[in-house]
Amino acid sequence: MAKGNIMLQARRMQSQIQQLQEELSEQTFEGGSGGGLVKVTADGRQKVRKIDIDPEAIDPEDLGELADLVTAAVNMAISASLSHSKAEMKKITGGLALPGMI
Repeated sequence: MAKGNIMLQARRMQSQIQQLQEELSEQTFEGGSGGGLVKVTADGRQKVRKIDIDPEAIDPEDLGELADLVTAAVNMAISASLSHSKAEMKKITGGLALPGMI
């Protein structure tokens, strides 16, 4: 393959990655715990956007349980986001691992 073709493909891939990153920032993923008592929404770039806590999840005598529920819900939302992001990136790169990418 000629050097020019490789450079053209690299530029095309870079453009597709930038577009994907923009799209991912608009997509949302949810995680929940405690049977829906805690819900977390994260975007496709693994940034938490919203945390909803049902008042029933709040027990002043056991705030550790609430912390565990929030942690679990955050981890689920981030994991879903990351899994989707990696799958979309793989489509663009053909499975080629690029350092610093999602």
